[in-house]
Amino acid sequence: ANRMSRPIFPVILAGGAGHRLWPLSRELLPKQFIALVEGRTLLQATVQRLEVLDCAQPPIVVCNDDHRFMVAEQLRAIEVIPAAILLEPEPRNTAPAAAAAALEALARCGGSEESVPEEPILLVLPADHVIRGDERFAHAVREAVREAAAGRLVTFGVVPSRPETGFGYIRAGRPTGGAGEARVVERFVEKPDIHAAAAFIEAGGHYWNAGMFAFGASRYLHELGVHRPAVVQAVASAHVNAVQDRDFLRLDAESFARAPAVSVDHAVMEHASNAAVVPLGAAWSDVGSWTALFDLAERDRSGNAVTGDVILEGTEDTYVRGDDRLVAAVGVSDLVIVDTADAVLVAHRSAAQAVREVVARLRSTGRDEHRRHRRVDRPWGSFDSVYGGGGFRIKHLTVNPAQRLSLQVHRHRAEHWIVACGTARVTRGEETFTVSANQSTYIPKGVRHRLENPGNVPLELVEVQIGSYLGEDDIVRLEDTYGRAGPDAPDSPRLQSGDESGPPRSGNAARNGPSG
Repeated sequence: ANRMSRPIFPVILAGGAGHRLWPLSRELLPKQFIALVEGRTLLQATVQRLEVLDCAQPPIVVCNDDHRFMVAEQLRAIEVIPAAILLEPEPRNTAPAAAAAALEALARCGGSEESVPEEPILLVLPADHVIRGDERFAHAVREAVREAAAGRLVTFGVVPSRPETGFGYIRAGRPTGGAGEARVVERFVEKPDIHAAAAFIEAGGHYWNAGMFAFGASRYLHELGVHRPAVVQAVASAHVNAVQDRDFLRLDAESFARAPAVSVDHAVMEHASNAAVVPLGAAWSDVGSWTALFDLAERDRSGNAVTGDVILEGTEDTYVRGDDRLVAAVGVSDLVIVDTADAVLVAHRSAAQAVREVVARLRSTGRDEHRRHRRVDRPWGSFDSVYGGGGFRIKHLTVNPAQRLSLQVHRHRAEHWIVACGTARVTRGEETFTVSANQSTYIPKGVRHRLENPGNVPLELVEVQIGSYLGEDDIVRLEDTYGRAGPDAPDSPRLQSGDESGPPRSGNAARNGPSG
């Protein structure tokens, strides 16, 4: 086949955590699934950016198991049917994720790592970048694909606009000999200090390392096998033993856990003798901090960027985001102010990178605010933990039309459901009945139950939980439309039938645990 006719599989890596954009980005809702700019999520923008390319294949998305329903829903919202959604049982960095995608692409082309009729080319893109300048992006991708078709391992180098200490650099050498601007990679440079970064800009021939790649699937697996054979062995076993679960392909957890956690750069690109870099002249950002988001935002005459219900007085060069209530700032400058339902961040813009230290402290002290928001999306809808106290918790549940929660049992709590809007179909023990607006029902402790929305408008209700323990590990799922087993919190042990003792009590679990 002609080299340029090879199938091209965009590979979207959607497994990042985005800790530096806390409190907006959290482990269960990281930045790639949030509409930070341009009214669409970063994942959606990444996928829609592919429309300017002549890519015949739909994307392969690699994501964390916790995020699978968000990925599926966000792709459905932009009318994209992916080639596959691969679920990582645990994060192992980008080299194993790209290897799993390579194996999937080869399988879809009717071949294997050793033999394939038409070796597919992978275009590997993080899901959480902002790129402005679609034609420049498309031009760089076309050149990268040509270089990959010639057997090279290609990385994209962003043309730097300033000395930057937050990125790694790529030093370009001689031209590859192709028709475009691609050059041989001379070396990869770790994040420099400001003096070295300035010297790179002055010398020219240095690019920001964007973490985007193009290479043949089997070529990548071969190089990975030479330099990191343990990764290939573990991922190949995880892929061959993967299980199809509805719209998702679950990589085998035991096998995948054996893969060393390593990036594509460290595993392959830094060692490959045939690595090339293609310049990317489009405006690019990895949205790696609140300062980066401030740089992307539109600003008023005082240099402020605001989102939400915000009042400013005597304030300059400040980023303010208020998602849930009015935020006012008076007489301040050079700050980042972010207000969410359960946390507020105030930081100097020069210290925005240190937000990750706050996240580390939250994790080390056993709190939950780094992991989930008060409002949590579920495949059936969403819930908001409005208030909780000693022995009770109040939630606002929204169940989408024609959706239902799992059939489940609680051993340590009872629940009252009050319908505010719509009609609920309730299963309680052996009976099934409907509850309309301004009506309520009661679910005793230990009784199996299910909540459904049979209508064509969202079902809104208030749930009042009362019991000695309100942690989310007090859910035993008996049946689930979405293929979930046990509690939604993956770090919580599942209660077994008849277990009345329960796990140790946790105030944070009781306050923020998910539902359904």
